[in-house]
Amino acid sequence: MPEKTGLVFFPAFDWAISPTHPEREERLLYTKDQLFEEGIMDLPEICEYKARLATFKDIARVHFCVPEIRAQVTEAHLIAAGGTLVLADALMNKEIKNGFALVRPPGHHAMRVVHGNRGFCNINNEAIMIEYLRKKYGIRKIAIVDTDVHHGDGTQDIYYHDPDVLFISFHQDGRTLYPGSGFTHELGGPRAFGATINIPLPPGTTDEGIHYVLEELVLPVLDDFQPELIVNSAGQDNHYTDPLANMRFTAQGYARLNARLKPDLAVLEGGYAIESALPYVNTGIVLAMAGLDYSYVREPDYRKENFIQPPEKMVYIKELVEYLKEIWKNRTSLGQQKQFHEGDFYEQKRSIYYDTDHIREQQWEQIRLCKTCPGYQMITSRGMYPYGTTRTIFAVAIPWQACLNCQEEARGYYQERIKNPQGLDFVYLQDKPHDIYYQFFVEKDCEIQIE
Repeated sequence: MPEKTGLVFFPAFDWAISPTHPEREERLLYTKDQLFEEGIMDLPEICEYKARLATFKDIARVHFCVPEIRAQVTEAHLIAAGGTLVLADALMNKEIKNGFALVRPPGHHAMRVVHGNRGFCNINNEAIMIEYLRKKYGIRKIAIVDTDVHHGDGTQDIYYHDPDVLFISFHQDGRTLYPGSGFTHELGGPRAFGATINIPLPPGTTDEGIHYVLEELVLPVLDDFQPELIVNSAGQDNHYTDPLANMRFTAQGYARLNARLKPDLAVLEGGYAIESALPYVNTGIVLAMAGLDYSYVREPDYRKENFIQPPEKMVYIKELVEYLKEIWKNRTSLGQQKQFHEGDFYEQKRSIYYDTDHIREQQWEQIRLCKTCPGYQMITSRGMYPYGTTRTIFAVAIPWQACLNCQEEARGYYQERIKNPQGLDFVYLQDKPHDIYYQFFVEKDCEIQIE
């Protein structure tokens, strides 16, 4: 058995939202210094890998990028995503026992359709890694535990209709923090009901509250789900010094969480206390994943008496955990009750705001209700950009698990819209069973296969 923990370190010194934005070059500078100065990179239990570029095809397995992939990504995005693929290969080739991709730009707010940057994210590194693992190594059943303080709405969107991906997110209550989602009623689509679990926690939740959620809900659910791999969407902005949130998690808390969770792979997401949190939290996580002593990793200003969980918040958290345990226990029967309506398709409309790029998106989603597979999805999306321009797309997504009838039907819809693209700018086909991805440019009357 491999005994090493693999690390990929890509600070992206040439990419930032702006020179003064929290998501800027220096974000991992102090972490890098801490890991090297402590000699952690020289330990025999640690193995460093160099990132590589992800391909456009890797991205097309997950996203419909508007107007095209090259407009949404820089080289830094391709390297960050590619860094996760390097660790995925190392894990599957049994070179390492687990791995942590310390990469940026982050990704967990990037949804399937990408009109621009939202929540500092253009493409979802973690989902790109998961779809790569599924395609190359045949892994199907994966659990994602999102430990970022912000709800992982992008990852949730990508896997909302996939019964083989369990998505668990605990985060600061969406009524008090961006992106304003991640509530307990968001439980998955018609054929994946219960595979999404959101745990909105009150501001000020400490190690005690988060570890209670981990021990009493997250770990038992994972044990029941029996995933082939566990992935930690490793946001570090639950830390008590983070400037963008209001939680009370510590470096010790993060380390113990990872020691108990035992993720196979972790991918860095948010965390913006550049000097006061990230060096300690990342060091704690790396040591915990490597099975090394992390008991000495503490922030200089840490005082135990400042981190006592108020009793009323523990009461709320315990009631929340009990409620979600009942949902999980009864998810099959609850899902059957929520087959929403008769007919061939389940439909939903929603509005999405891109806070970074100030884009508004209107989306209409149709999910084929099939009795033998999760069905395919069709998305009509209209992006309304600053200065008044708009782009409208139609996208067909065929999942890995789609039955032959659904595959044929979905490809037919794609061909139909290519022949009659009235009102559209672009038409997409995401054909995962065949691992082929097409984009049709209406104005140019041109179809390309994304490689």
